[in-house]
Amino acid sequence: MVEIKHATDTTFDELVLKADRPVIVDFWAAWCGPCKLVGPELEKLAEKYDGAVDVVKVDVDANPGLSQKFNIMSIPTIAFFPGGGKQPMGVVGFQPADQLEQRFGLPTYAKPAD
Repeated sequence: MVEIKHATDTTFDELVLKADRPVIVDFWAAWCGPCKLVGPELEKLAEKYDGAVDVVKVDVDANPGLSQKFNIMSIPTIAFFPGGGKQPMGVVGFQPADQLEQRFGLPTYAKPAD
């Protein structure tokens, strides 16, 4: 099982903005029903792209600074930070792993099979 990290207002820059690889960020809250549906979908992506794309969760209730910084108005919001100076992109609401994969162009980040 791949570890999904949890970012805070103080660790976000290090885990996401300064990451060596692209990062998918799940802005969520414990009380949010759709957020609970997104979790397993992101676990699938974390497993599939292990070592190529990181997955990080941000609890919006515990980290209001990040919610404000990224203008998170609805949850779940799933954001993709491709790195390399490229702008992040995001989607709001539940989407299955295959739709997130296509929306963010994740197959281009897949590691070649050994």
